Amino acid sequence: MIKYKNYLFLFTSLWIVVCNTFSYDSSVLGAKSTVNITKEKPSCSNQDLATLTNKLLRDLPAYFNRATQRARRLDRSVQVYSYMLLAGKPDFTPLPLKSWTDEGDKSANGAKAVEQIFFTTLERQYVKNKAVQLQKFHWLFLTKTKSGWRMSMIYSQTGGYPKQKPPTPPRESSNSAVGQGIKTWLRDCRAGSMRF
Repeated sequence: MIKYKNYLFLFTSLWIVVCNTFSYDSSVLGAKSTVNITKEKPSCSNQDLATLTNKLLRDLPAYFNRATQRARRLDRSVQVYSYMLLAGKPDFTPLPLKSWTDEGDKSANGAKAVEQIFFTTLERQYVKNKAVQLQKFHWLFLTKTKSGWRMSMIYSQTGGYPKQKPPTPPRESSNSAVGQGIKTWLRDCRAGSMRF
């Protein structure tokens, strides 16, 4: 009977040690996997301007086309909508802004807070069952904040494709389909749904 109690005591002690060891190892492994996940997932705010813009312009036609589809009104019988076919390579050479900004405005007056990006897009419209192609020229202003990149504003010009007439004068187009597409893409980027 004494041997039985000794074996029971030994078995119970061993069982407690083994259970505590496995629970300790699983908590350590869980902590390691959490650390690895956060290291492997780069955020949008950590990306340099060139990497961010290349990814944005690659995805922009899909975001633009979804914005135009959301803007459609079903009660209209005739509507002309553009479909973006592609967005061109970006140009990061900034234009001087000092000449037409307020002297007290430090964000656009010589400071590096606002980044300028120039790019073109090729769009197609269908007018009376005929395809019309348009080339648009865009001047995009991006600002980096604590939470990520945000669009300050965008100006656009429209011209024919292939080039027929001079393009239209620049117009502020932050609320157009291209502006909405860029805002939506940047929102998705800040939410962590983009892979770099």
